[in-house]
Amino acid sequence: MLLAQTAFETKMLLRNGEQLLLTVVIPTVLLVLFSAVDIVAVDGPGKRVDFLAPGLLALAVMSTAFTGQAIATGFERRYGVLKRLGASPLPRWALLTAKTGCVLVTEALQVALLSVIALALGWSPQGDVLSVLALLVLGTAAFSGLGLLMAGTLKAEATLAAANLVFILLLLAGGVIVPLSKFPSAVQSVLELLPIAALSDGLRSVLQTGAGVPWADLGILGAWAVLGLAAAARFFRWE
Repeated sequence: MLLAQTAFETKMLLRNGEQLLLTVVIPTVLLVLFSAVDIVAVDGPGKRVDFLAPGLLALAVMSTAFTGQAIATGFERRYGVLKRLGASPLPRWALLTAKTGCVLVTEALQVALLSVIALALGWSPQGDVLSVLALLVLGTAAFSGLGLLMAGTLKAEATLAAANLVFILLLLAGGVIVPLSKFPSAVQSVLELLPIAALSDGLRSVLQTGAGVPWADLGILGAWAVLGLAAAARFFRWE
């Protein structure tokens, strides 16, 4: 049942044109555009794509685990889909696990696509694969918790508006494209605690400079994951 529901969730996501635009097209366009055009100054050694690729991998995780999942789950809750599935032989924990599996499958496709495009643009990734995987998994957990919390507590229309607004704000102020060093120091210290900033900074430190395990960034993501998932489990309403 779990595998069947995961496959169903994945097919529904990939058939949704708006979600596909958000999760695949936007990060891809931003990667190609900002790698080719000198619009914003970037930090660190190497080419522009070496700075941009890790940030846009983080954006891909956020777009799927947070924005896409929040909107889809919010409207499923509004139309009574979650209530009906919750009354089916499929356990509720299996439904939420299937949604997580759908997110992971989609992210794997996103990471593969963005990596191929970045490599074609001259990306030279460094660092340890295990550190990258740890960052992606914790980032997924953090954003999934926040997405489910939003979908389970707000009305569907409010979730749609809020999720897209948060996506835009974190795209601009989360260190994805614009380096956090460009912000005032007082603001920068706050932005560094955001999950998107921790994920993009951690991926960048490993993939761009070949640094070791980014424990500070992993700690921030771990804290967001625990808080988000605990709050979602406590306050999520199925109806």
